[in-house]
Amino acid sequence: MERIPSVNLSDFVSGDPVRKQKFVNEIGKAYEDIGFVALKGHFLDDTLVDNLYKEVKNFFALPLETKKSYEVPGIAGQRGYISFGKESAKGKKEGDLKEFWHFGQYVEDNPALEAEYPKNVEVKELPEFNRIGKETYRMLEKTAKYVLRALALHLGLDEMYFDQYIHNGNSILRPIHYPPILNEPKNAVRAAAHGDINLITLLMGAQGRGLQVQKFDGEWIDAIAEPDELMINVGDMLSRHTNNKLKSTIHRVINPPRELWGTSRYSIPFFMHPISDMKLDVLESCIDEDNPKGFEDITAGEFLHERLVDLGLVKK
Repeated sequence: MERIPSVNLSDFVSGDPVRKQKFVNEIGKAYEDIGFVALKGHFLDDTLVDNLYKEVKNFFALPLETKKSYEVPGIAGQRGYISFGKESAKGKKEGDLKEFWHFGQYVEDNPALEAEYPKNVEVKELPEFNRIGKETYRMLEKTAKYVLRALALHLGLDEMYFDQYIHNGNSILRPIHYPPILNEPKNAVRAAAHGDINLITLLMGAQGRGLQVQKFDGEWIDAIAEPDELMINVGDMLSRHTNNKLKSTIHRVINPPRELWGTSRYSIPFFMHPISDMKLDVLESCIDEDNPKGFEDITAGEFLHERLVDLGLVKK
């Protein structure tokens, strides 16, 4: 396999049971084989995408002191601005060559969760940044919901199994700016090799080279999406919940060739997280003689905390 499989969500929502099952089979096989798909037929329209990129570029073009005024201490970077080089991959001391922003959940009808999550940060200088960020968050969350419904069917679960856990989930929309590289990086790359923490990740901006996925034989392949596709991969929570039946794949963003060092790169992942008290215990249907239970019981909130410590965003 030298390229990431492509699937079309419109098959799943078509109302045609044959097309729906085709989508379930295709995405299930891709996630068992490599853990990534390129997805067409999502709920983002071209105008929303264009407006989002415009607002994201406007934000990162603000003076550094203005951006830093939106960096919130004490919340492990869960909302607002996170400055250049702050985050590093697990086991790597060099900070990644990026700055980014976090939009979080817009909680509905649940005061307890509203109190649990940090509040979203409003950028006074760019009101459209806030509005369009929220609209994008909602459309990516809707897309993720249907992908998880398909995966529930593939796993032999009720189609709506994940709905209860992702409604008001602790999901994050992360616009990332990889600035121009001005000096020879010392062991640092735009994003070092890592697996994602969450259930699934939906990535905008994977057009062009940069994102690479590690196959299970160790070889790295380019993951390049068409302009109308999202790249969607399995995260560690879902891999753990399915006893590694669905694969969380190591991936990275490499530095561009030297002649392109002077250019910025933007990408916008949506990390689909469940509510904190979802049990990630291995599903019984994913355990058999050849695949004994491989992970201890843990909740999503406990697992997230462990990983934020690993990333250096939370102190033990």
